[in-house]
Amino acid sequence: MISYKGADLDFSLEGQTAIITGGAAGIGYATAEFFAKKGVNLVLADLNADVDKTAKKLGAKNIGVQGNVCDAAYRKSVLDAGLKAFGKIDILINSAGVVALEKAESISEDFWNRTIDINLTASFMMAQVFGAYLINNKLPGSIVNIASQAGTIALDKHVAYCASKAGIISMTQVLAFEWGKHDIRVNCVSPTVVLTELGKKAWDGPVGDAFKKEMPSERFAEPDEIAGVIAFLCSNTAAMITGHNLLVDGGYTIK
Repeated sequence: MISYKGADLDFSLEGQTAIITGGAAGIGYATAEFFAKKGVNLVLADLNADVDKTAKKLGAKNIGVQGNVCDAAYRKSVLDAGLKAFGKIDILINSAGVVALEKAESISEDFWNRTIDINLTASFMMAQVFGAYLINNKLPGSIVNIASQAGTIALDKHVAYCASKAGIISMTQVLAFEWGKHDIRVNCVSPTVVLTELGKKAWDGPVGDAFKKEMPSERFAEPDEIAGVIAFLCSNTAAMITGHNLLVDGGYTIK
């Protein structure tokens, strides 16, 4: 059963510990910044060699664990490092991911496999490691997976990316269904274009301008807007929300 401790107008996460994959950049880093301001202990997992320095910029007690989330031993090491540093872990944010564009008729098997492995398989396997820890220790917890509006609509040259993000949405629903009885909530957030450093580079110019004209918001999302939604979903105020795919897309997918 999913427990409820009463609504908190501040969406408090004080004293909780979160693993954030892809935590050194993009949405992952924006979430880490937001969480740090809310008193969350951080375990950042990232390929970036400076991930520990990045974590400590947000608080001296925070840690970063460098490695490849596609590697099983690495995933276990992230959990172990977090437990050693903080004693318990309450939250997992699966934010590590890649996007590369290719027409469906010419995409290579290696290209396809890399996208699915990083975006979908590694996210599930990290959730499995974390979920098993919670279940075995009879602890409550929250998982938020980062999907995309591309998981619910078709986008040109996005066949591997769309498939991987649709898989995340389905995975989220199944994990929420299976793990609710263990007091574990699992949700996902599906953003539109987010103005991270990579997002700015990819969507600056006429293509981005045309895209925004199709959105009721007429703009793209800022990273901290996504981070705020993630924080809400992890808070006890959202205790009755599980298995949900929350689109943060400025209305793009309602048409």
